[in-house]
Amino acid sequence: MAFKGFSKGKAFDHASLFQLDGSIPILRAIPYGVQHILAMFVANLAPIMIVAAAAGLSDVQTSSLIQGAMLIAGIGTLIQLFPLWRIGSGLPIVMGISFTFVTVLCGIVATYGYNVAIGAIIVGGILEGVLGLFAKYWRRLISPIVAAVVVTSIGFSLLNVGAASFGGGTGAADFGSPRNLLLGSIALVSCLIFQVLAKGKTKQLSVLFGLIVGYVAAIFLGAVDFSAFQNLQLFAAPSLMPFAPEFNLAAIVSVTVIFLVSATETIGDTSAVSLVGLGRDVKERELSGSIACDGFTSALSGCLGCLPVTSFSQNVGLVAMTKVVNRKAIATGAVIMMLCAFLPVVSAMFQSLPEAVLGGCTIMMFGNIIVSGFQMVARAGFSQRNILIAALSLSIGIGFTQVSDIFVIFPELVRSVFADNCVAGVFLVAVIANLVLPKNIAIDGAQIEGETRQSELDSEKSGEGEEAAFEPLSADAVFVENEKTSSHSAS
Repeated sequence: MAFKGFSKGKAFDHASLFQLDGSIPILRAIPYGVQHILAMFVANLAPIMIVAAAAGLSDVQTSSLIQGAMLIAGIGTLIQLFPLWRIGSGLPIVMGISFTFVTVLCGIVATYGYNVAIGAIIVGGILEGVLGLFAKYWRRLISPIVAAVVVTSIGFSLLNVGAASFGGGTGAADFGSPRNLLLGSIALVSCLIFQVLAKGKTKQLSVLFGLIVGYVAAIFLGAVDFSAFQNLQLFAAPSLMPFAPEFNLAAIVSVTVIFLVSATETIGDTSAVSLVGLGRDVKERELSGSIACDGFTSALSGCLGCLPVTSFSQNVGLVAMTKVVNRKAIATGAVIMMLCAFLPVVSAMFQSLPEAVLGGCTIMMFGNIIVSGFQMVARAGFSQRNILIAALSLSIGIGFTQVSDIFVIFPELVRSVFADNCVAGVFLVAVIANLVLPKNIAIDGAQIEGETRQSELDSEKSGEGEEAAFEPLSADAVFVENEKTSSHSAS
């Protein structure tokens, strides 16, 4: 891993920002790195807080995991930027803790405990990493419509998680209390106001703004627990292996299926950043390295007690708007994130955040994931074949999990993977349908109408320039589409 390219005492050429390896002074690079960190900071930590609450972890344990989340996000980003062997893409991709795993991990920690979840993450991460090294042999199984319905199902699976946080957190003594509902509403409305009034790329900070306003309101309402700040050290390193991994086959299979889903998202993000940032198609080696980085870094994240990591679409959206692809500039943000991991005050502040405030901000994020999936379905096209794949996978994958007793005749392993995990069901049905359905299905009026509308949409987008080519492909895509629209309006 090399960091050559930081210039010292030379005149700064602004064009270097738009080159992968352009020479740039460190002081010039820092603002662009910080911009990327602000765009993903909250989304990187929120999954940890949600799963830790579901597992009933102590404040000290949760604070340590938050520190680990910041450290692993920085490490993963640096590996993506500056590959190690065949691990990493070499593209301007920012990594962070993935929302995709939240639902399945909440179920695992509630049933088996946090140690089993960590064991599943380590094994699943290694498996995805190995698969990533051989991505060219299987990635064509993941068509655009498969990726679209998977992202849509992820959004639906997270809605109850956001609603539970909005009420104060599952199992909270004051769940659904007027104070919790008020705090959740304040945070949500603050996000919406900022989203409506902010201009251009500042919309990226709407969730952070909502958290700040909600936190201040919680202080005035006496809802903030400051115990995490007691006996706080100035510096402290994240713990290595804070939870001894335990291995359960059902948990491993469940998490591994979601790792395949995460690989689908990574394919989309890597392709998108190459297109909108570099103006070219992604290379096979870059895709393979990106998926491998996803997997192996997730396994390392498990060793820190954290959740799996993935590429962040909001940062791909930032690249689409600014065209800043300089790897050294983005690396400064990764280093800053890693430094924050050694400051316990940062984790203590997030640990003291009332869950209702977090729910008010994240429930909008989860809704945007669903909309992002709908947009991807539209981009894939409304051919009769795509309609069948989407309808079949969503109806079976989501519908059957609403009546989990339908799996009663299946072995325990199958029930544990699919009965309460709609994402796994949607993914499996979509992949099978994509393989077995004939490529050419008889055209009817609905298909003709859909294809005509798709042609109109494509024509409109072709006139909007290169930014319109970007489509968020990750469950962590927060407000990206709105941000792109605003950037066009501002220009």
